[in-house]
Amino acid sequence: MHGSAKAVLDPSAAKRKSKTLKKVLRNWQLYIFMAPALLTVVIFNYIPMYGIQIAFKNYIPALGMGASKWVGFDHFERFFNSYYFWDLMWNTFSISLYGLLVGFPLPILLALAFNEVRNGKFKKTVQTVTYAPHFISMVVMAGMIITFLTPSTGMIVNLLEAIGVTPPSFLTDPRWFKTIYVLSDVWQTTGWGTIIYLAALTAVDPGLHEAAILDGASRMQRIRHINIPVIIPTITILLILNMGGLLGVGYEKILLLQNPLNMEASDVIATSVYRTGLLEAQYSYSTAVGLFNSVVNAILLITVNQVVRRTSENSLW
Repeated sequence: MHGSAKAVLDPSAAKRKSKTLKKVLRNWQLYIFMAPALLTVVIFNYIPMYGIQIAFKNYIPALGMGASKWVGFDHFERFFNSYYFWDLMWNTFSISLYGLLVGFPLPILLALAFNEVRNGKFKKTVQTVTYAPHFISMVVMAGMIITFLTPSTGMIVNLLEAIGVTPPSFLTDPRWFKTIYVLSDVWQTTGWGTIIYLAALTAVDPGLHEAAILDGASRMQRIRHINIPVIIPTITILLILNMGGLLGVGYEKILLLQNPLNMEASDVIATSVYRTGLLEAQYSYSTAVGLFNSVVNAILLITVNQVVRRTSENSLW
């Protein structure tokens, strides 16, 4: 009681509140402009978190979340003790890491290459060609992959046979699934990923290049010592975000390319959640698996951000 009375009587606290209120009233148009985005985040991102509790209950739709029996960490223990736990973890982690190692550097290299092109027409044409795959839907992309790699009729299979190479079973051999998934994803997203780095490269002062040229610096030296340092903060932020989604492999394309023969390499956490949650109606169990996945991703994001924060100034927070 004494503390609250002191806070009320504190003139500096009252002055700060009055100052904050004046700022809000002075910029009310900006707050109205922000309101739809904030409401969208609250409605679609935070309010649904209320449903997380079914991960700790034996959820029965007829009873509702409130009346369903509380079971604590039973669903988590069931997942951890399941015979496919380590297979799911390995498949999810290996696909993500493979995609990160192959796909993350390519937009950077492509953006640096685009930035050096001086022929405007050629540059725009190549950019359009590399951006275009981003707009192909996932279903169409999976259909193209299956069409190209189908035994006996696939274009890539026929091309390999024409040059005397015996094509492997791309669609059914588990050893090829991760490569097909990652390379097709790289083809679809690399061009689009260059946009952020090209935007960052616009911050390069042309005077630095002019001075470097006068000093006799080669093009590669200018890229290394001028362009790359400018985009390092952008690279760092995107790397942190990518590391935070290391176990966030989506199920859409995997589900479209998955078959019983490549299941041992293609079954990931997301497809397991889809199968148990929607097809088998095990809502509590699938929610527990999804929550575990989200918690691990959050821990990775915070950990990587803290490591970067201690080594540089380019962290998220």
